[in-house]
Amino acid sequence: MHLRYSQVTPKSEYLNRRRFLAGGAAALGATLLPTSSLAGTKLTGVTKSPLSTTEPVTLYEAVTGYNNYYEFGTGKGDPAKNAQKFQTSPWTLTIEGNVNKPKTLDLDGIMKIAPLEERIYRHRCVERWSIVVPWIGFSLSALLKQVEPNAKAKYVAFQSYYDPKQMPEGKYAGIQLPYVEGLRIDEAMHPLAMLVVGLYGEVLPNQNGAPLRLAVPWKYGFKSIKSIVKIKLVEKEPPTTWNLTNAHEYGFYSNVNPEVDHPRWSQAKERRLPAIGMRPTLKFNGYEDQVASLYQGMDLKKYY
Repeated sequence: MHLRYSQVTPKSEYLNRRRFLAGGAAALGATLLPTSSLAGTKLTGVTKSPLSTTEPVTLYEAVTGYNNYYEFGTGKGDPAKNAQKFQTSPWTLTIEGNVNKPKTLDLDGIMKIAPLEERIYRHRCVERWSIVVPWIGFSLSALLKQVEPNAKAKYVAFQSYYDPKQMPEGKYAGIQLPYVEGLRIDEAMHPLAMLVVGLYGEVLPNQNGAPLRLAVPWKYGFKSIKSIVKIKLVEKEPPTTWNLTNAHEYGFYSNVNPEVDHPRWSQAKERRLPAIGMRPTLKFNGYEDQVASLYQGMDLKKYY
């Protein structure tokens, strides 16, 4: 079943949130109804992915209320407060560069790329906090295969949306905007690399990167760029925002690695929200069996 982005069910007509958080799943198959407001509405036709972790999901309020999204402020509570009027529809995504079939898609076109899945992924921030999120979306590779990368496509560059009028806090961010990120193409084609359109059974809240973001669960969270408007396949390693800001602290790869410290703090432990205590950090954020082969023979202290 292919869901049109304009077809959603009012939030009041689906599962009680307390029950949802306890069970970690959304009810499926509800009648589709058009709505002019996408925030807090349910996505239907979603299947559960075998790629999910079995760990308990983090409380919805923690995932949606404690965010890094500097376009809407640098405080962790700022995005939830300042992003509520951000206009995410209509939306256009451009895929270009070293491809045989470049595309420009609206949100309905994006929804037709592949069936939606719920994937419960660990998410680890470089600031040493972590969460477990039931993202909804599909593998980035499904989109990339449609545009047919050619032999010169060695990397995938991403660009986020930036509008100073809608995001006035961006001028205080201390980083160059619009936000840019990148992956090596084999990383981008890995099944775990995910284009996300929702979480907890709902359309993505604005503060979490609506309407379209990346989730790369074995890398630090800043690699999972929000509100994507452009994807370009390129021959050389693309610039990335935090590497441009401070290359000494933020490398291109940014794989979660307890053995490689941030220059100002250890990465050996993390705090799983909303808990206070610390727990050991897992290499590649617990996805070592799936992704370690991508970096075979690489010095992960040099390519941090």
